[in-house]
Amino acid sequence: MNFIKSKLVIFSFMMLCTVLLVACGEEESNSKNETSQATGEKGTIEMAQISWAENIAVSNMWKVILEEQGYKVNLNLLDMGTIMKALAENELDVNLEVWLPVQDQAYLQEYKDDVFFSEEPWYDNAKVGLVVPEYLEEINSVEDLHAHKEMFEGEITGFDAGAGTMEVTEKLIKEYDLDYELVPSSEPAMITEIAQAIKNEEPIVAPLWNPHRVFSQYDLKYLKDPKKVYGEVEKIHHATRKDFKEDFPSVDEWFKNWKMDDASIGELMTYVNEAEEPIDGAKKWVADNQELVNTWVESE
Repeated sequence: MNFIKSKLVIFSFMMLCTVLLVACGEEESNSKNETSQATGEKGTIEMAQISWAENIAVSNMWKVILEEQGYKVNLNLLDMGTIMKALAENELDVNLEVWLPVQDQAYLQEYKDDVFFSEEPWYDNAKVGLVVPEYLEEINSVEDLHAHKEMFEGEITGFDAGAGTMEVTEKLIKEYDLDYELVPSSEPAMITEIAQAIKNEEPIVAPLWNPHRVFSQYDLKYLKDPKKVYGEVEKIHHATRKDFKEDFPSVDEWFKNWKMDDASIGELMTYVNEAEEPIDGAKKWVADNQELVNTWVESE
């Protein structure tokens, strides 16, 4: 009798262990599934990022949107030339910012056979040009720079050396026969120099563009460009590697649906700039503008 009871106890214990192991296995499986969803079960997208205020804003915005949809997004901070080469060689998936018809025309010509450039822009009211502080009342045109070379010490304060606007600025110097040197740095460094010059009411001239939060911080004016070297209205497009559409058809369509105006991009840039981390500002903006985001992202 005791022997039978002992066997029953052992059997019951073994059954209990089996149930516990199955339960743990299911829990672990569920945990793995949740982790997979959180880290990109639909695939990983390698997205370019440039250290420009509007680019930091929109790249973080799309990271938030796409990761909410089940993708994983890696942001790769690079210069424009490296980005376009990487797209052509399938080492990156997407570049969110290509300025046309003037600023990035050289990249379009070089890579039009190897990279997809969107036909429709996501922002169609961009502007590029040389700017000076408003208090420089005697400087209103690029041509005025000739007579004030000493004031600016013969320098135009620039940003990233590989940027299309920097190349156009070099062209502008030649077109107007300016005896000036374009000094490259980075966008943050250029903005810091502008801020410091304005604080001390000193002269400074630099290439800038809209949309940019700096115009809400300082009183700046564009110099007239009679020869239209910078063009007139610029439009911002996106670009992807050639076979991106085949690998990510939904995301490809969402990028094509994407449109922003002055109010929406301005608000996004403000959110990102004021947040402790860019991604936090992007999350807040997406949450506050879900109706607009829904017009880009169709539910699967």
